Amino acid sequence: MNIVALQQQFEKSSTEDVLRYFLKEYKGKIALSSSLSIEDQVLTDLVAKIDKETRIFTLDTGRLFPETYSLIDKTNKKYSIAIEVFFPNHEKVEEMVKTNGINLFYNSVEKRKQCCQVRKLEPLKRSFQGLEVWICGLRQEQSITRFNTKAVEWDEANGIIKINPLVNWVEKDVWDYIKANDVPYNELHDKGFPSIGCQPCTRAIQPGEDLRAGRWWWEAPEHKECGLHNRPKKKKEAE
Repeated sequence: MNIVALQQQFEKSSTEDVLRYFLKEYKGKIALSSSLSIEDQVLTDLVAKIDKETRIFTLDTGRLFPETYSLIDKTNKKYSIAIEVFFPNHEKVEEMVKTNGINLFYNSVEKRKQCCQVRKLEPLKRSFQGLEVWICGLRQEQSITRFNTKAVEWDEANGIIKINPLVNWVEKDVWDYIKANDVPYNELHDKGFPSIGCQPCTRAIQPGEDLRAGRWWWEAPEHKECGLHNRPKKKKEAE
């Protein structure tokens, strides 16, 4: 397996072609990691149409919006699927809160990343068991931390291939697909929330603000990732 070759192969491929190839070649070893974003909802629709047996999972940090939980239920019913839900280790959460407080993430970037580590990254590691490929809804347009994203990448931290079939889509493409295919989406999007994560770390944005301005709004833009999508290192490619 050569990541550079795969990147070149799918550099100009359609979203459907990327999905069909990987869902077939890695059947049983591939899953969609969904945050219930509009991008991941589009991917859920596409994956369900191509191969409904494909695993779809999400991470419940314990701090999500009620609307997000409702969307999980709506999505399961719409596609007759069962999205797997992974939770953080309760002992680690309890120790973190005991030591640092319930809202530690407001105190520093380091504390916020610690919270993401416990509530997101550790459960993600467990969700990857048995997988060789994970499907993500990243788009280059979303933020300055994502403009170099490619359709196929090597996730060095997790030792797994990451594919981003919507990498070249713009927001209008996503919404056009959702409306044309009656894809369920989070009600908060209609209330000024373009990007939705944990409730304490997400706010609505103002006209003209960046799409991810409402995520960790108290931090500088270059820090606005939880660690799930750290940029791959150029030197070390999987072969």
